[in-house]
Amino acid sequence: MLSLQVLDSDAAQRLIPGLRVPLNLAIYMPLALNINPRKYLQALFSACQNVANEASASSSEQKEFNLYNEHIDNLHQFSGDYDAVIICLGGKASSLPELTNKLPLRTCRGVIAEFRLPSDTVEKYGSRSPSILSDAWLAFQGPRTVSVGSTWQWKSDNHDPSVSNEEARSAMEELLPKASAVYPGISKWDYVRARAGIRAMPPLTANGSLPLLGCLNDVIGERSNSAFWLVGGLGARGLLYHGLAGKLTAKAVISSDENMIPSEFTCWKAVKASR
Repeated sequence: MLSLQVLDSDAAQRLIPGLRVPLNLAIYMPLALNINPRKYLQALFSACQNVANEASASSSEQKEFNLYNEHIDNLHQFSGDYDAVIICLGGKASSLPELTNKLPLRTCRGVIAEFRLPSDTVEKYGSRSPSILSDAWLAFQGPRTVSVGSTWQWKSDNHDPSVSNEEARSAMEELLPKASAVYPGISKWDYVRARAGIRAMPPLTANGSLPLLGCLNDVIGERSNSAFWLVGGLGARGLLYHGLAGKLTAKAVISSDENMIPSEFTCWKAVKASR
């Protein structure tokens, strides 16, 4: 369980000197972590390889875990080659012709700005100080590097991670006031660059915004020798959901039984896809 501590302004400023706490109230999560998604996925892939190697060493059945980098135009290219195919394409899932206008996903482009503290600045961010989550979030990666995010541009179909000067300027105008409201010291940091990505946001339901899981064969409406499954709509909280989503989907795929997945994650099939 993630421990939480309620802090007043003085206690919060001892953790982060210069922090501004407008309501004299802050929540501290001492076990929270900043995660670099690329490094995390690389480590996760290595862990899966290790599990496959250990399983092969302890049994007579050889198990393999491989990564193939191949462009796919449609799902028919998989037909017959695999028992099951799990689609995890995020905001690009609807680009597959078989899924166009069939997934109730809401696309949202977000821009993140990266800053660096000048080398001639004596003051630096504390090595034991936590990152900050407010109207904007500040993810510190060492004493002199921070990422600030994020903007929300709904219904965007721009998947380009690069950011134009105009888009970067607009993002800075939106993010800096929010960041400065809680951490005025950000004014001493130099802007380095901006990058962007697309969130695949799930529909709003009575249970909140939950990921989209389940078998796609009935959605696609075509018979195939392969079973197609979806893990999508993880939204802006993808790392919170992906472990649970992966575990539930793996059990369902192995048993060929979608009922292994709670109905809250599969009820999206009754929702009309956004167009």
